Order: sequence, then structure tokens, then C-alpha cells
Amino acid sequence: MNFNEKLITLRKAKGLSQEELGIELGVSRQTISKWESCQSYPDFQRLVLLSDYFGLTLDELVKGIDVQDVRDKNFNDERIGSLYNDVETAKRIVKWGLIIGACITAVWFGIALFLIARFVY
Repeated sequence: MNFNEKLITLRKAKGLSQEELGIELGVSRQTISKWESCQSYPDFQRLVLLSDYFGLTLDELVKGIDVQDVRDKNFNDERIGSLYNDVETAKRIVKWGLIIGACITAVWFGIALFLIARFVY
């Protein structure tokens, strides 16, 4: 039995919803859903909490997990997080660039109006 199948079985045996298990572990329902659908795996701290909560050893809880698959998923999650941070940084740079550009344009426009007004009057 894979980890996700084991987690579903354990959760249902206790009569818990994904939401309720998430509350017990301090994670969202979506996180539990991702674990159960093999989209991600819990970190070590959450694995310890899960094993304690269900009264299992870590070995009993994780036996059958493909370690390389976990490494690949964690690596991909880190890369996605890094990309997200890079996008957020780029957005801030563009935002401030636009603000500064607008200020510079306003100053030049004001200078131009001042010079035109001096020549006209």
C-alpha cells in the first residue's frame, strides 16, 4: 500500500474529513488532498505528527514510499516556490519602475509647461 492509500485508509478509519485532519496537523484541507492524491508529500515534521496522531511508527507510516519520487516532488516544489518569488520580485520592480517613470514624466511635463508659459507670456 502506498503512502497516499495508507493516509486515506487511516483518516477514514478515524472517521475524519480532510478538513478535520488538516486542523489536527495545522495544514489546510487542500494540503491533505494533495498528499492523498500523490501531488505532494508531507515534510518530516508533519510525518512525525501523522505517525503520533495515528499511533504508528514512522516506518509503518511511510513504508512503501518511493524515496526518489519524494525527492523529485520536493525539488519541483522548491523550484516552483523560487519561480513564484522571482515573479513577485519582478512585479515589484516593474511597479516601482512605472511609478518612478510617471514621476519623471510629470516633472519634465511640468518643466515644459513652465518654459512654454515663460515664452508665451
